[in-house]
Amino acid sequence: MPATYTHKFDTPVYKADVTIKTGLFIGNKWVDPVEGKTIEVINPATGKVITSVSIGTSQDVDLAVKAAEEAYKTSWGLRCSGRERGKLLYKLAELMDRDIAELAALESLDVGKVFSATKDGEIPAAISTFRYYAGWADKVQGKTIETTDAKFTYTRHEPFGVVGQIIPWNFPLFMLSWKLGPALATGNTIVLKPSELTPLSALKLTDLIIEAGFPPGVVNIVNGYGPEVGQAISEHPRIRKVAFTGSTLVGRKILKASSETNLKVVTLELGGKSPSIVFDDADLDKTVRWVSYGIFGNMGQACTAGSRIFIQEGIFDAFVEKFVAATEHLSNNIGDPFHNGTLHGPQVSQLQFDRVMGYIESGKSEGAKVLLGGERHGNEGFFIKPTIITDVHLDMKVTREEIFGPVCTLIKFKTEEEVIEKGNDTEYGLAAHIFTENLNRAIRVSNAVEAGSAWVNIAQITDTAVPFGGYKNSGIGRELGEYALSTYTQVKGVHINIGP
Repeated sequence: MPATYTHKFDTPVYKADVTIKTGLFIGNKWVDPVEGKTIEVINPATGKVITSVSIGTSQDVDLAVKAAEEAYKTSWGLRCSGRERGKLLYKLAELMDRDIAELAALESLDVGKVFSATKDGEIPAAISTFRYYAGWADKVQGKTIETTDAKFTYTRHEPFGVVGQIIPWNFPLFMLSWKLGPALATGNTIVLKPSELTPLSALKLTDLIIEAGFPPGVVNIVNGYGPEVGQAISEHPRIRKVAFTGSTLVGRKILKASSETNLKVVTLELGGKSPSIVFDDADLDKTVRWVSYGIFGNMGQACTAGSRIFIQEGIFDAFVEKFVAATEHLSNNIGDPFHNGTLHGPQVSQLQFDRVMGYIESGKSEGAKVLLGGERHGNEGFFIKPTIITDVHLDMKVTREEIFGPVCTLIKFKTEEEVIEKGNDTEYGLAAHIFTENLNRAIRVSNAVEAGSAWVNIAQITDTAVPFGGYKNSGIGRELGEYALSTYTQVKGVHINIGP
């Protein structure tokens, strides 16, 4: 019988005992992995072990696929009405709302997120996603098509069956909702791998999946490493579709592995090196606030982070002065995610800490100037001070590669045409942030940037109803909105002879 773990939260902002199962979740049961392996889960604010959880191998993925196949054939898929699927998704959202503080506390403990931001922002957004797709579940429709009087023809939008899903460590429960919501609404069954770094909130959600009434095998969660469990999901011959959020490097591996045993449909939401473009007519105070959030939100650990900040020359000095002041305010409020007043937490792991610090050193070695930050904060945990880098050129590593940390570069520009060219000069195309009070310019530049999302006078605020995904090396397919439903369904054309 898999172990349980109870964490005693005794903090200024949250006090409670929260218990989770630490096994694998297969067929609505918590089971031990076939090989009995475990991994330590680390608190990034202290660098100390929280607990250990089970991790699986390809053998456990195979067991999860069998459970998912059985559920699809007997109690889900085409055997469960969209109305009933919607009721279950809505019930899950209600239970998450009831337990929102517990879920937020686990997420903040595991990832290092500021508790208040997680409880008031990220977890409600995940709940909203489940509610949104609950509403879609009975509205997945085909259409009739006029051909000839001798035929009655129509289309059906049918689920794939068993779907594999792999989610990242930066927004664990939020990304889980993006994956589970549309997949379940359309009738698929799931084998999902959370990040081995941040599995706690997904494990807690399993209790609510059972309580909501989902049949056994509809959702299966197999913790594990990417090269083992992720690879097994990507290669499994009876998984028909794979959805992945993570790095472009790993996305390429998944795309290749998914073609080895069968031609899986693949959705990839990958990396980014997004521009934030500040024109000289921007509302400076509002812009600084949003640009700051656009790069330092979630400690810079966001694929849409506006890490390349382009500022028009007429307001460059004024912007820098205000931006530095805002960043200093963040730096003065780094600390424990569960303390009042904390605005900035740690990086997720030692590996990520070292990676980000390596990029900062790379920038300095190539001649860039660290205007602010660039240092470790404190003596424990994985805290990095928000960092502003200037005197860069566009072929430096810090301006070309995704850092995934609280590090930005400031770049001066003259004209609209120039900044569009520079903003698009990247292998990525996930997002762009545009700041201007000129509506015509806002529309022109939004149309011209090569990115799946363009935010004007705002940054990194997604909406469940609006599609999300990347251009170029930032991904394939779209998540969220009605668009996501098409990535979890396959269209069948039916021809019925009503003539001679």
